[in-house]
Amino acid sequence: MASPPTLPISNPAQSQPPISATATPAFRAFLTRISSSFRHLSSNRRPWPELLDRSSLSRPDSLSEAASRIRKNSSYFRVNYLTLIALVLSLSLLSHPFSLLVLLSLLAAWLFLYLFRPSDQPLVVLGRTFSDRETLGVLVLSTVVVVFLTSVGSLLISALLVGIGIVCAHGAFRVPEDLFLDDQEAASTGFMSFIGGAASSAAAAAAPAVISARV
Repeated sequence: MASPPTLPISNPAQSQPPISATATPAFRAFLTRISSSFRHLSSNRRPWPELLDRSSLSRPDSLSEAASRIRKNSSYFRVNYLTLIALVLSLSLLSHPFSLLVLLSLLAAWLFLYLFRPSDQPLVVLGRTFSDRETLGVLVLSTVVVVFLTSVGSLLISALLVGIGIVCAHGAFRVPEDLFLDDQEAASTGFMSFIGGAASSAAAAAAPAVISARV
C-alpha cells in the first residue's frame, strides 16, 4: 500500500523576509521624495551675491520699519535664510560629535524600528515581542529624554536662536526696495509661514513611503 503524499510544511519564520529587506524599498522611496523636495527648494534660491550686497544695507529708522523689512526679506530670501539656519545647526552639531551621534542614532531608531518596519512583523528584542504601541512609547520616551534631559536639546535650541538672530539682523538691515516678489510669494509673506509650508511639504513627501512600509 502506497503511503499518502507528504504535504510540504513551510516554516513561517523562514517565509517572512527580514525587516531590512522589506524596509529598504520604502526607505529608498523616502530618500527620493526628500531629495526631489530639496531640489525644488534649491531652484527657488536667490543668488548669494544679491543677499550679500553691501550697498543695499542701511540702518532702519524705526522698529516698525525693521519688522517690515524682515517680513519682505524673509519672503524673498526664504530659501537662503533656511540654508543659513541649517548651516549654523550643522556647524554646531559637527563641533559636538557626541550630540551628533546621539541624534543620528535616534533618527535611525525611528526610521527602522517604527516608520519603515512592516506592520505584520513585530519587533523582537532579546526574545520579547514588542507591539507597535509599545515601540512607539519607547521611541517617544527616548526622544523626550534626549531632547529635554541632555545637552542635545540646549545645543539645538541655542544654534537655532543664533541662526534666527543672524537672519533677523540681515532682514532688518537689508533694504528691500529693489526686490520683486511674485504674486504667490507676496501672498505668503512671512518667515514663519514659509517654515510651516516647508514642513508640510516635507511631511507630504514622506507620507506615501511611510504608509507603504506600514501596510
